[in-house]
Amino acid sequence: MEQQVADVPAAADGQRPARVPVPPTRPLLSTVGACLKETLFPDDPFRAVAREAGGRGRALAVLRYLFPCLEWLPSYSLGSLRSDLVAGVTVASLAVPQGISYARLAGLDPVVGLYSSFVPALVYPVMGSSQHLAVGTTAVGSLLIASMLGEVASPAEEPALYARLAFTATFFAGVFQAALGVLRLGFLVDFLSHATIVGFMGGAATIVCLQQLRGFLGLRHFTTATDLPNVMRSVFSQFSQWQWQPLVLGCCLLLFLQITRSISKKHPKYFWVSAAAPLVSVILSTVLAFLIDGEKHGIQTIGYVKKGINPLSVKSLLLSSPHTWLTAKTGILIGIIALAEGTAVARSFAMSKGYHVDGNKEMIAFGLMNMAGSCTSCYLTASPLSRSAVNRDAGCRTAASNAVMAVAVMLTLLFLTPLFRHTPQVALSAIIASAMAGIVQLSAATRLWRVDKVDFCVCLGTFLGVVFGSIDIGLIVAVGVLVLRILLFIARPRTTALGKMPDSTVYRRMDQYTMAKGVPGVLMLRIDSPIYFANASYLQERISRWIEDEEDRIEANGEETLQCIVLDMGAVASIDSSGTKMVEDLKRNLDKRSIQIALANPGSEIMRKLDKSEVLQLIGNEWIFLTVGEACDYAQSNRKIRIAASPDEMV
Repeated sequence: MEQQVADVPAAADGQRPARVPVPPTRPLLSTVGACLKETLFPDDPFRAVAREAGGRGRALAVLRYLFPCLEWLPSYSLGSLRSDLVAGVTVASLAVPQGISYARLAGLDPVVGLYSSFVPALVYPVMGSSQHLAVGTTAVGSLLIASMLGEVASPAEEPALYARLAFTATFFAGVFQAALGVLRLGFLVDFLSHATIVGFMGGAATIVCLQQLRGFLGLRHFTTATDLPNVMRSVFSQFSQWQWQPLVLGCCLLLFLQITRSISKKHPKYFWVSAAAPLVSVILSTVLAFLIDGEKHGIQTIGYVKKGINPLSVKSLLLSSPHTWLTAKTGILIGIIALAEGTAVARSFAMSKGYHVDGNKEMIAFGLMNMAGSCTSCYLTASPLSRSAVNRDAGCRTAASNAVMAVAVMLTLLFLTPLFRHTPQVALSAIIASAMAGIVQLSAATRLWRVDKVDFCVCLGTFLGVVFGSIDIGLIVAVGVLVLRILLFIARPRTTALGKMPDSTVYRRMDQYTMAKGVPGVLMLRIDSPIYFANASYLQERISRWIEDEEDRIEANGEETLQCIVLDMGAVASIDSSGTKMVEDLKRNLDKRSIQIALANPGSEIMRKLDKSEVLQLIGNEWIFLTVGEACDYAQSNRKIRIAASPDEMV
């Protein structure tokens, strides 16, 4: 009888089931290299270079990789030029009023906003990989600069120092962005989830809109704080200084902008209506303010805007001063926000048009254009969604549309800036408020509530943190909740019981498939996570509770005793030393209870580490299976043989 028990490895049909092999040992350097390649180069950027046969071809492939413009420039046609000209001029009509508006929001001279749509827009077509992005200043980045740099320098009282701080923060933002791209660390931006971006952008848009009450009410002094209580306190404490004239003009312009936006949404072929509306509103309000002498009626104007293209500002950078740390911190924060928004817009446009955008190339492009911009009197440049959407809808074919926009802005700087002298500030406030209204995504928040309540909480927490605290507090809340969620996923992985589907050999989760039934004497559990030091103890305790619950159920129903635990490890991507120790301890504890353990479908890394730690020898190769079904069949056949071999059964 003992010999019969020793020959158990035969299955019920006499055929030994296939076993999971232990993979061959790989050299350490090869393993580390493969891990680094998968982490830093998941897109395999060297594939195009390796495909080229000769040295000249490979050199050209390297140049095409470093300068994405070489991908489309050799085949650039007259038709593409015509499309990019139309798109560039259309975007320029939006870029001019937006640039002036966002510069004032950042506390900078209006002409700096125009500068920021000139030099960076010449850099991006050379380095960027997106066909549809239109670069320029953004409202959120402008608000961040104003709120963080305003702590040490007042834009009104110390404009020169404040401008130098803004240029320095932009330089650090560019260095940070380019470094992320060069070091292939773009995946770090992915930690800002979609829910975080929706909540952050919604909160920032709300604060930006509230800040525009200064222009709508004609207030000359306003708080630099970005939280809702301080903004509302500043508004209502100056109730006696409210002006009705700018309020009426601003509401009319805002209504006009919203109507044109609605027309363009309902009829995409009329995209130009919404794109031209900001410039039209600036022209009409400027003419009106000039004719009625708006300053006498409480309608403040932006004043003189100097002519000429960007002066150099490289000597203005404060790279060694008491404020260097603040500018560096500001640059990193605004750099992250610009990258998160820009890469999200680039990827969504690329997916809709069927081409690929390299996130690391985009980071390098953003970094270089901000570094170049900081040296030429520009502040933070990114890819505003509204401007990029207009660029796409206008039919652009390549990034050359940005160069066309830059030329149009250059002509404005050279010849047209004096015309903006009588432009009402409320017109700029209306343009900003209209643009921000499109950023608040209520439908996206509603979808988050339907799909994932935790993501909705992340979104809501970020929104409330930005609105009632500050922008950096909102980000801290968002990142904190996301890190907590990741830790919970790792530290408390899901384990589920499996059952056999009727009339099949398929095993599925019993909590999802109510028709799935358990196998007598066998408990099948699926682990849905890698096994690390952070969750090894929890998994051991959780498996023990599964066993106790199963034994209680068996005792209550008078069923066969529990003989085997099958762990489905198909979803266990990796395991560390704490994980192998957990499996070893679990095996020893089950041996004391006369319960066998079987592993189903462990991956190559699992098998390799179980083998090296000698846990595999402890479990026994005969208890490692390809599928849960084979493990159950083997466990049942083994039990029948043992029952037949027992002395009690013989008697």
